[in-house]
Amino acid sequence: MSANLATVSYIGATILFILSLGGLSSPVSSRRGNLYGMIGMTIAVLATVFGPRVTMAGLPWIIGAMVVGGSIGLYAARTVQMTQMPELVALMHSLVGLAACLVGFANYIDPAAAAGLTEAEKHIHEIEIYIGIFIGAITFSGSIIAFGKLSGKIGGNPMLLPARHWLNLAGLLVVIYFGREFLHAASVAEGMTPLIVMTVVALLFGIHMVMAIGGADMPVVVSMLNSYSGWAAAATGFMLSNDLLIVTGALVGSSGAILSYIMCQAMNRHFISVIAGGFGTTSGATPVAGAQPAGEVAPILSAETAELLSEAKNVIIVPGYGMAVAQAQHTVYEITRHLREKGVNVRFGIHPVAGRMPGHMNVLLAEAKVPYDIVFEMDELNDDFPTTDVAIVIGANDIVNPAAQDDPASPIAGMPVLEVWKAKTSIVMKRSMASGYAGVDNPLFYKENNRMLFGDAKKMLDEVLVVLKT
Repeated sequence: MSANLATVSYIGATILFILSLGGLSSPVSSRRGNLYGMIGMTIAVLATVFGPRVTMAGLPWIIGAMVVGGSIGLYAARTVQMTQMPELVALMHSLVGLAACLVGFANYIDPAAAAGLTEAEKHIHEIEIYIGIFIGAITFSGSIIAFGKLSGKIGGNPMLLPARHWLNLAGLLVVIYFGREFLHAASVAEGMTPLIVMTVVALLFGIHMVMAIGGADMPVVVSMLNSYSGWAAAATGFMLSNDLLIVTGALVGSSGAILSYIMCQAMNRHFISVIAGGFGTTSGATPVAGAQPAGEVAPILSAETAELLSEAKNVIIVPGYGMAVAQAQHTVYEITRHLREKGVNVRFGIHPVAGRMPGHMNVLLAEAKVPYDIVFEMDELNDDFPTTDVAIVIGANDIVNPAAQDDPASPIAGMPVLEVWKAKTSIVMKRSMASGYAGVDNPLFYKENNRMLFGDAKKMLDEVLVVLKT
């Protein structure tokens, strides 16, 4: 493939990536957006592999690596459950960071990479390598910790070390100092030491940064790491003088940063405060032993729930991570379809941070074939709860917690929530009285118009569906 054809292919792939991002902005066009992205990536890979910069000697190695990587990706796509998507996304981000680090080191020790460069150009190239490895290392280690937290292998509690901000500042000063040493190194061997030291510091910084973030902030972490992976890819593009990588990385990095900002707004949080510290002190903990209950809960049975739903005219369903864990989305769709056939106005209320990653609930509902036109964002539905007969909460907790509005001392004070307690009757489906991922007790459970349907969400909803049909 000629250089001109490769350039044209890169331009076409860039356009498709932009169209992909535009398509992903709406559930209705998300499938089309995904298709654009896949076509664009196929063009980009083919243009790179068969482009003028790849020699025939290296082609078998590249094709072999693509076969191995593609097989692993295909296996993961077929076997990973939808409930495991957040940790899979975090794991994918870690691979982008690792790739940036490996490319940076390989580029530094390759004598051909700096051949023919002037002194100024050589310094610029070394800065690109240093920054690229720095961002890649943070992305890699931070994503591994996020994977552990999202998969439950690491607790969601924030690890708040004493003087942690000073530790971060000291690490940054170390990175700057060794960056200077790296740029003044007389040889590759001499420059390798400061480069390795910086990499170790960046890896530790990534671990510390995500470990200090509480469980309830994980949707922000996922989008933040998505942004980091984009900037790592862009830095790799600068190292390799690959325009497509630069543009694509910038697209991913900027869109991830915007998404992180949106997530922070949805939680009434400042982005810097998310990075700097935790959110709450526990993760999914039960109320403290000996503590006085906030009131009496009113349990409800599946049959009674079905009766309330069948008599209702307006129903709002609020899904949460519990629905994903129970894999109850398909039963939810069957109940929705049955109620709509009976003339009940059923809608879904989605909080921006419901689940463990941005858009988690939208993906689950789309998988279950729930119509897009009855799925609404929080701001579109909050004013409708007072005229709603039944609001049913499936495995959500923090996003429907009235303490966010009523208790200024609450860790989630000021966080916008779905006001389900304003409905005529609210039904909360939970396995137990354990608090949510933020570790904050929920006064909703004790309100007079609230009922608690305890048990596995799928099992309980299956029972509700049976009663509705009979």
